[in-house]
Amino acid sequence: MLKVTIAQAKDIQNWDAYVSSHPDAWPYHLYAWKKAIKKAYGHKGYYLMAQEEGQITGVLPLIHLQFSRLVNELTALPYCDVGSILCNDEQSGRALLEAAVRIGEKLGVDTIQLRGEYPWPEASNTPTPVREENNKVRMFLALPADSEELMRGFKSKLRSQIRKSVKNGLQFHWGSIDNINEYYSVFSGNMRDLGSPVHSRRLFKAILEYYGDAAGLGIVTIKNKCIGGGIILSMTDRVSIPWASTLRRYNRLAPNMLLYWNFLKYSADSGFSLFDFGRSSPDGGTYRFKYQWGARPIPLDWYTFYIAKRKVRKSRAQSSSLRENFERIWQRLPLPAANFFGPLIRKHISL
Repeated sequence: MLKVTIAQAKDIQNWDAYVSSHPDAWPYHLYAWKKAIKKAYGHKGYYLMAQEEGQITGVLPLIHLQFSRLVNELTALPYCDVGSILCNDEQSGRALLEAAVRIGEKLGVDTIQLRGEYPWPEASNTPTPVREENNKVRMFLALPADSEELMRGFKSKLRSQIRKSVKNGLQFHWGSIDNINEYYSVFSGNMRDLGSPVHSRRLFKAILEYYGDAAGLGIVTIKNKCIGGGIILSMTDRVSIPWASTLRRYNRLAPNMLLYWNFLKYSADSGFSLFDFGRSSPDGGTYRFKYQWGARPIPLDWYTFYIAKRKVRKSRAQSSSLRENFERIWQRLPLPAANFFGPLIRKHISL
């Protein structure tokens, strides 16, 4: 008999084993994502498991974001590109979605968002999903057997840029939780300059703590000064890079080329076969940067289920205008103020 339950601490090992065996899973599906978010932001997670005769047949990780009347949603998953249902069959997928809707109704949420494919018709007694037209893609690179083959496959211009970063005196090294402050000084400054609230330093520490060997922090320095860094997460045959940042005033030295080359070098030499560069807008600057490494676009579909009828959606024009005004104001904040207030806001933004 098929049943759906909320995973508990005793289920973590089985949860991660199932996720690691599923072909559509990514590191964000691992239970460590839930634990890191809980520790950093206090958000409660509802990690649903479908089981039949004691065997897991599907999972749906959900995080509840709530702030006053402004935010009340269940998301699979926040702060990343993907995190939707993983299942063996349609029956398990339908059961997980029905259970999610029941929890959402009990919590009084406005929406449930699934970030990933939704390949079957809506389950019974659930709202019809709305496919989000976000015009975003994920950028995937199939990795060869080792980094030497990877380097040979690059165009001469790209190889030259990688070599240039080393000739310019830049160095790459792997860091740890002890290096979070170095990385955060770069990341938070760039986020302020972009007009966007920054994530809490605690989130990055918690991710490195809970992912353990499945997480890596790369640091780029010049004369012992950190000018770039990024975090990668790995699982089975694949690697994702949720965050990377370099100081723009050092762009002429190509720190981003050294950072990404070392992430790709590590991934290929460690036997991983797929590298996820993350979300981009087609033909945008980050898209072109990722494309030059050989990454190719994969459509990114997000689906939203509207649970509460009182939910009012702002028009795109309204949303765009509000965002632009906010960004201009945020860019003027002193960095210490942006770093203090940023996490208080960012924790409630699921993107």
